[in-house]
Amino acid sequence: MTRWVLAHRWSVVLAWVVLTLAGGATAGSTIDKLSYESRLPDKPAQEANDTLAQRFADTGGKNAPLLLVVTVPEGTTADSAAVRQEWGALVAEVTPRGGRSVSYAGTGDDSLLSVDKRTTVALVYPPANPTNAPYAQSLPRIKKTVEQARIAGAPVELTGQPVLSGRDSGAQRSPVYETLIGAVGALVVLVLVFASGLAIVPVLMAAVAIPTTFLLVRGVTGITDVSFIVQFLVALIGLGIAIDYALLVVTRWREERNKPGADGPEPEARKEAIVWSVASAGRAVALSGATVAISLAALVVLPVPFLRSVGYAGLLIPLVSVAVALTLLPVLLYAWGDKLDRPRRQRRPDSRMWSKVAALTTRRPALCAILSGALLLALAAPVLALRLGQPETETLAQGGRPAKAFERIVDAGFGEGIARPVEVLVDANGTDAVNDKLDGVEGVAGSVAPADWTRDGSRIVDVWTTEDPSSSGGREAVSTVTATARETPGVLAGGGPAQDADFIDAVYGSLGLIVLFVGLVTFTVLARSLRSVVLPLKALVLNALSTCAAYGVVVLVWQKGYGSEALFGTPAIGAVTIWIPMAVFAFLFGLSMDYEVFILHRIRETHLDLIAKGERNTVVPSVVTGISRTGRLVTSAALILFLAFTALASIPITDVKVFATALAAGIIIDATVVRGLLTPALVTLLGRSNWWFPRSVGRLLAIPGQASGAGSRPASDAAASGPERSPEEQPPAARTPEELQQGRV
Repeated sequence: MTRWVLAHRWSVVLAWVVLTLAGGATAGSTIDKLSYESRLPDKPAQEANDTLAQRFADTGGKNAPLLLVVTVPEGTTADSAAVRQEWGALVAEVTPRGGRSVSYAGTGDDSLLSVDKRTTVALVYPPANPTNAPYAQSLPRIKKTVEQARIAGAPVELTGQPVLSGRDSGAQRSPVYETLIGAVGALVVLVLVFASGLAIVPVLMAAVAIPTTFLLVRGVTGITDVSFIVQFLVALIGLGIAIDYALLVVTRWREERNKPGADGPEPEARKEAIVWSVASAGRAVALSGATVAISLAALVVLPVPFLRSVGYAGLLIPLVSVAVALTLLPVLLYAWGDKLDRPRRQRRPDSRMWSKVAALTTRRPALCAILSGALLLALAAPVLALRLGQPETETLAQGGRPAKAFERIVDAGFGEGIARPVEVLVDANGTDAVNDKLDGVEGVAGSVAPADWTRDGSRIVDVWTTEDPSSSGGREAVSTVTATARETPGVLAGGGPAQDADFIDAVYGSLGLIVLFVGLVTFTVLARSLRSVVLPLKALVLNALSTCAAYGVVVLVWQKGYGSEALFGTPAIGAVTIWIPMAVFAFLFGLSMDYEVFILHRIRETHLDLIAKGERNTVVPSVVTGISRTGRLVTSAALILFLAFTALASIPITDVKVFATALAAGIIIDATVVRGLLTPALVTLLGRSNWWFPRSVGRLLAIPGQASGAGSRPASDAAASGPERSPEEQPPAARTPEELQQGRV
């Protein structure tokens, strides 16, 4: 394939230039087509919220209300005629046209009045727009009105989840700024790795891969809704993956060019170095891209359009990056590689530091495995306390007037759930009966059903819990409320808490089958490539451990609050947003497998070379060589991805910060503890068992040679590390400069 690419260099370059320019020119309009919707087709809460949006002009439903609160001075009560009149007038003024609101002034409902009758709360639902800041158009005017308002001389405060979460500005930023930060950081790492002009090559590959992926995403938007989060994933994860894949190929190319007799300026010498670089490193890149794509298939099969769209885009990122690394990169290396690799000097392919690490782990493999395994388990332990859901409102209330206002609401006895009520749509004629029934549910703090919340014969009943809906007690109360409401024919229960429960069921209801599917397909791909049953199983177990460790870090930082303020200037949210663990699994499982593939591919290649030379004790030398020649590469690649995820964490969206934290922690843990220590220790301990590959497995996987009765000895499939070479087609290192000049290939 590489020979064909080099023979059609201008066509390859022209194709990528066209794709890059087209993707860059349309990137802005592609981002404009991205969706902020998060729908759950065929779920009862989604049906309720759709009906609410249709009948009540996009007010309420999954969007939490704004809360107005006032505490009148001592000697005055909020139920007095004068205060009710002032309060009713203010709530009416604050409520935007087309919105809806409820207050004690309008209903006289005690649920909106404190026991001492001095504090009262109003719920306001402005019309929402389909963005990450649904009330962005209404909030500035509402804030200004509330700041100037006084009720019986007391100030009025504005609070609620839309205000406390920081989603009150509608400024949406493109990922260009963060991508530039990530690219600069990656370039610094590449300069340290190559110490030559080659440092710019992987960045150029990313500059081609990212716009091309955006162009393909534009095509996906014509078929289905694509989440706005995709723009950040394509830009920053695409940056890291494209650079990593190019880094692997360029490093191997430089190794080939540094071999004796292979560094000549003749076109044939340059071509052969590229051909055999791509035949080895390129094969690892293709396998890595396949494992990333397989893991992202977990998102594609979910019955959640939002996550499916993330899966589609995620699939495109590694596929485009692999295509760039295997086609455009060889052309660039052929034309400019030697010119960019200046100053040119002989470099050791082995890293002294990683050689020492590998020697240490192979000398004491059991101790190393126990210590690194214990560290992984300690990092993963907090995952047992993982809480899925939206952030608890109290965790968002960290300082400032809105936070103090919400604390006043809770202290006055209204219940934390008032910030996110369950919205129940009932027949207008049976409202009182349903309202009374729901109000009597254990864990319910209050409910309201204003007469003016009636459309087309249906009325809304808002029910809120004493505990926050994201807490265990609040979640149980919400479940009881929705079940009780749905007992009555024709009654629909929606709102944010009800949709969260359906979301968890949709995403994690088939988790076991999804994990099994990803595991089986990944095992099949790795087993076919590595000609081993043991190594793929080991890789799957270690990937599961590193993913759990990443979850543990997220729980510690974002749920428990150990470092969220110091690292991100953002308070802990007390829970992990529902979609994040599944998305982290899909991305991190594949990205972590990249490094496993790089390392095992090189270990196996060395193992087969030693077998071919007649060596019998190949395990320790193979591990030491494999780690010493990939350790620096894996560390550099992981650091580049870490910098990309750090840039992703600077996006001013809390969910994206949590997602980026998990990916960054997972990559660093995987590249150091798992691949640098645990993998070589386990491969050493397993010894020759690493290469156990029964004929029956070969026949099952339809591997040529195995099915025809070829033995399972490692030497029998030496060709698996690359294309089989005839005597006339040996790598440049095996031929003399005179033979190269004569063109004998």
